Amino acid sequence: MKKEDFKNKKVTVMGVGLHGGGAAAISFFSRSGARVIATDMKSEKELATSLKKLKDLKNVEFVLGQHRMEDFTNVDLVVKGPAISWSSKYIQEALKKKIPVEMDSSLFFQMVKLPIIGITGTKGKTTTATLIFEILKNSGQKVFSAGIGQGPVLDADILEEISRLNSGDRGNKNNKGVVVFELSSWRLSALGRVGLSPDISVITNIYPDHLNYYSSMEKYIADKKFIFANQNPEDFAVLNYDNEITRELASEVKSQVVFFSTEAVGNSISKRRSNLHIEKGKIVYEIGEDKTEVCDLNDIKIKGAHNLYNVLAAVAATLAFETPAEKIKETVSQFKGVPHRLELVRELDGVKYYNDTTATTPEAAIAGINSFSAPVILIAGGSDKNLDFEKLAKTVGEKVKKIVLLKGSATEKLKTELGKIGKIGIAEGEFDNIEDAVARAKNISASGDVILLSPGAASFGMFVNEFDRGYKFREAVEKLR
Repeated sequence: MKKEDFKNKKVTVMGVGLHGGGAAAISFFSRSGARVIATDMKSEKELATSLKKLKDLKNVEFVLGQHRMEDFTNVDLVVKGPAISWSSKYIQEALKKKIPVEMDSSLFFQMVKLPIIGITGTKGKTTTATLIFEILKNSGQKVFSAGIGQGPVLDADILEEISRLNSGDRGNKNNKGVVVFELSSWRLSALGRVGLSPDISVITNIYPDHLNYYSSMEKYIADKKFIFANQNPEDFAVLNYDNEITRELASEVKSQVVFFSTEAVGNSISKRRSNLHIEKGKIVYEIGEDKTEVCDLNDIKIKGAHNLYNVLAAVAATLAFETPAEKIKETVSQFKGVPHRLELVRELDGVKYYNDTTATTPEAAIAGINSFSAPVILIAGGSDKNLDFEKLAKTVGEKVKKIVLLKGSATEKLKTELGKIGKIGIAEGEFDNIEDAVARAKNISASGDVILLSPGAASFGMFVNEFDRGYKFREAVEKLR
């Protein structure tokens, strides 16, 4: 598949969106010479930020506040947004009419022949993908990113540059460069439909998430497995040995397994498996009887035990790509993390303010809380994704000094769980905006405290997305006097 294949084709992009991926897809098809229908259930006012970026494009018709069935049955191609279900009546009608339905991820994989390192997981995708990108870049590789954080997938300029480097099939030694691709379960579902997987797949961990979209954990995991389902024996699957679900997935992998763990995995694993682990304060790579010391734990600058796993995953993936250990160590020692993930925003009157807005699940919020030994005033709550808040409530009750709540359906569930363990008294108000929540947290803080935004819930309702929540938290903190 090539960019030229879309010239004069009629393409419906379902989902203009606010994250940037829909806008990038619309721009790509417009620049490819396609006739584009961009449709979204949101209104023009709601999509103003995205529409501003697209105002100068040619051959684009916007259908907003609705979807028209003819835009799915009388076109050459439908491109579905990540969070739109495959069971949507519009998608199903297109499929019945034999109209191809793709996502940005499946189109990218079909157009790009460079090696791809794909990263998925419930937590840690962006940090791991960013560190892999930085390691490869520092080692002298020509490296491209796709879908990392809020980064687009169908970036027309990047795809144009990649096309000049493509030479034959993926894996061809004449191909120069590598792609690091952050893959959600939704984007992986599209790869499953076209039978493609990355050359090196990484699963950081799997915990309950998006159960407002998936009817069961089994279906969520099924989409995650597409990251390795279509690999061949020469490829690699990097799996978290300490996460029960990912460890058990190894039995289904057809490629070479690389486990990562905070403890020695042992030599009982088969010849197709190597491992990266911590031994006497060192990160060690083990293949059979051979061991390579990569770096010291003191080289790692980012906070949190969960970030240690992200580092291990990135190191394992780049070693599988035959990156020199000294370049890995050099990059790890310089890596300071990613915005919105335990990001230190400011210190004021001896109180440190941390932005961990991408902690959108209870497990992620627990990891954030456990990253600190200082007293924590937690700002949490928001919209529910049909998740269980019992463990988060227990952690809050044991380790949090006070909790300031943001209104939402998840907040009600968290309050109920706190009530069950007799800890509802540590809640210090419930707010419908981040500014008042930050002000309340400041008023009850003392020197030496940490004020941590680690919501454990989704952001929709009060914010555009979790990044908007993080930006507004930063702004509120910077305004404090």
